[in-house]
Amino acid sequence: MSDDRIAGTARNLGGKVQEGFGKVAGDTKTELHGKMNQAVGTAQDLYGQAKDSAADAATAIKHGASEAEDYVRHFIEERPYTTALGALALGLFVGMLAHRNRYY
Repeated sequence: MSDDRIAGTARNLGGKVQEGFGKVAGDTKTELHGKMNQAVGTAQDLYGQAKDSAADAATAIKHGASEAEDYVRHFIEERPYTTALGALALGLFVGMLAHRNRYY
């Protein structure tokens, strides 16, 4: 949980208390300030949630990339001739495409 989520929740709760105090005291200005603080607190909490989600997604992508790297490394170490043949075939294919597109 990020600092933005904690601060947003605290501001939202403070705004509710402020709104309630304004209602009890009959002070419209305090009540409106409480509602405004609630809105700002909710926005800050949502920003914190988005930040947390982005951090989680980045961690998942990093983990997936690491697993893919391990798989490719293992494949190359276990099958070097197959890898070389595949690279040769891919190079020939790309070369043929480049050669063919040059005349069109």
